[in-house]
Amino acid sequence: MESSRGQNGIQLLLAAEQEAQQIVNAARNKKLARLKLAKEEADKEIAQYRAQVEADFQRKVAESSGDSGANVKRLDQETDTKIQHLKTEAARISHDVMQMLLKQVTTVKN
Repeated sequence: MESSRGQNGIQLLLAAEQEAQQIVNAARNKKLARLKLAKEEADKEIAQYRAQVEADFQRKVAESSGDSGANVKRLDQETDTKIQHLKTEAARISHDVMQMLLKQVTTVKN
């Protein structure tokens, strides 16, 4: 009788160990499934964020390239204005510069 009770106790312990192992495996599988789901959701969020940032970047590039044409036109106008101003100033003082150069070249110093 004593041995059957011991045998019964061992069988109960083995059954409890198997049940515990099944519970642990089930919990591990649930954890892996949750991690996989979380990774998939994170990947989706990353893809959405990346698409949003890319769209913002493309919009800014489009805006700045549109402004670039206006900036080029403005800079061309400013450059033309400055060139015209320099030509006017050169024409205004060229006679005085020529007189000064001639004076320096023709003056003899001892």
